[in-house]
Order: sequence, then C-alpha cells, then structure tokens
Amino acid sequence: MAKRERKNPDEMSFLDHLEELRWHLVRSTLAVVIIACFAFVFRGFIFDTILFGPKNMDFPTYQFFCNIGKFFGVDSEFCGDSMPFTIQSRLMAGQFSAHIWTSIWAGVILGFPYILWELWKFISPGLYEKERKHSKGFIITASGLFFLGVLFGYYIVAPLSINFLGSYQVSKEVLNEIDLASYIGTVRASVIACGIMFELPIVIFFLTKVGLVTPEILKKYRKIALVIILILSAIITPPDITSQIIVCIPVLILYQVSIFISKMVVKNEAKKEKARNNA
Repeated sequence: MAKRERKNPDEMSFLDHLEELRWHLVRSTLAVVIIACFAFVFRGFIFDTILFGPKNMDFPTYQFFCNIGKFFGVDSEFCGDSMPFTIQSRLMAGQFSAHIWTSIWAGVILGFPYILWELWKFISPGLYEKERKHSKGFIITASGLFFLGVLFGYYIVAPLSINFLGSYQVSKEVLNEIDLASYIGTVRASVIACGIMFELPIVIFFLTKVGLVTPEILKKYRKIALVIILILSAIITPPDITSQIIVCIPVLILYQVSIFISKMVVKNEAKKEKARNNA
C-alpha cells in the first residue's frame, strides 16, 4: 500500500480532516482487534484468573481485610471459605457472547496507550511546536493514571461490590444465582469507571490550558465537587458507606492534585505572557 503523504494542517479542508480522523480510527480499531484476538486465545487466564479472581476468597483484597479484622480481633465477612453465590449462563450463546465482548474490552483497556497516541497524532498538528514536544509525557502520564484507576477498580471496587452484592439476601428462600453477563458487567463497570475517573488531573490540565477552569473556580466549587464525587462513588460501588468512603478518598486526593496542576498551568501561562510583553 502506498504511503500516504501528510498534508499541512493549515491547507487541509474539512473533508481532509475527516479523512485523517478516519485513518486514526482505523488504526486504533485494528490495534484493539489484534489485542482482542490474543485475549480470545488466552481464555483460561482472562476468565479463571482475572475475571473470576474476585469471586474467590483467597483474592488478595479479601485476605488483606481479613488480616486487618484478625489484628483488631473483629469477625470479618472477608474470612469466609467461599462466596455464597454461583455464576451461570441462561442463554444459548451466553458464554460465547461473553467471551467475544470480554476480549474486545480487554483490547480497549490494554490498547488505551496506543488509542491515546493516535488521538494525540490527530490533534497535535494544531498545536505549537513546544506543546508537541510534551506529547510523550502526556501519553505516559494519561496512560499511567488510567491503568492506576483500572488496578484500583479491580482490586478495591470490584471485590467490595462482588462481596456485598453476591452475599446479600432479602430471604433465605432466595438463592443468589448470578448471570454471567451481570457478573462480568459489574467487574467491567468498576474497572473502566475508575480508569476514567483517574484521568481527572489530565482533564483539569487541558481545561485550565484553554481557560475554562482556574484554581479559584476549583476551590470555590470544592463542596459541589465533593457531592458529585459521592454520587459517582455511590453509582459504581455497593450501597454501603465503607465502600463509598474507600472510593472517595483517592478521587478527593486527585481533585486536590488537580488544583495544584491548575495553579502550575496558570503560573506558567503568566510567565509566558510576561515574557511576550517584555520581548
């Protein structure tokens, strides 16, 4: 296939931009598909080790909370032998469908840095040369925060949700026989939601860059932000106070970090403005 020649962004029409975006989307989709194929092959590791890991009581998170309970001499529900629920598939193509979609989502999560890189390649021609030099730092930072959120969702939010919802009973007459799609959906939602939430500092950085957010605004609406964080925590966690507090703490820390980042951006922009005026 002939190598496509990149045009000057100042000379590109709207259709040229759409064509450029199409190729970035094609390459991103291709990367996701390739990773998804590998995930599809390693079915045992993806399902038995990763997805069904939080269902077993020997999961590191349960062992950690169990040891804390033993240290303080408190009986803990995290010290049980097994979860009081089973996972089943009620549809003929249920397991195959779960296999396909889980592989695709694995491709999206693992391919996030490359997707981010393609997005950056699309928007970078419209930036100044000095701003383009920081692309590597941006991709590494954004990817690191995303994967940090994914790990937090997998090791904290997902186990707490599974333990609470899987063992909750309104009556002894009702058995918890969880559908496969519902179980996978809980794990997936916890992981991806936390991954996105941990991108808050990056979002604040760009909003400050374009002048939509300032440190003063972040400080002024901190209480409102706290309420929003509590609502989001209630959505992605089981309805118990402990789980919501555990999720709130890192997000509140990220919010404070975002205020600091916003201050640094404003300070740097002020220095640049002063330098331009003195030139």
